[in-house]
Amino acid sequence: MKRRLFTVQEGFSLTELMVALVIIGVLVLLALPRLMPVVTKAKVVEAKMNLKQIYMLEKSYKFEYDRYSSNVAEIGYEQEKLVTEGGTARYKIEIEQAEVNSFKAVATAVVDFDNDGTFNVWEVSEDGIIKETIPD
Repeated sequence: MKRRLFTVQEGFSLTELMVALVIIGVLVLLALPRLMPVVTKAKVVEAKMNLKQIYMLEKSYKFEYDRYSSNVAEIGYEQEKLVTEGGTARYKIEIEQAEVNSFKAVATAVVDFDNDGTFNVWEVSEDGIIKETIPD
């Protein structure tokens, strides 16, 4: 019969793993303030994309009915469920003003991205230029 010899396998101790996790946590906390503007810019893309869609839908509506619409549902836009209602959308889209030859649509943030009490607002009009009216 052969005897089996048990060999000791080396590995990491719990203390070593905890030290590594603490170091990673500190590095993340140091990098987070630099990444916040990037995260905010990524969230702003949502407002710009939605307003671009509203602009295109309004243009199509104008070609068909010779006027702009003041109702987002009438032009075919469906507002995604807002984060305040358990959804994923961070901007509420509304058409503030619509006349025969002009319109103004607004995307208002429902989340205060930097917790300063100011909510980000973007707008688009019949000229198609998307601009930020209230920065956050």
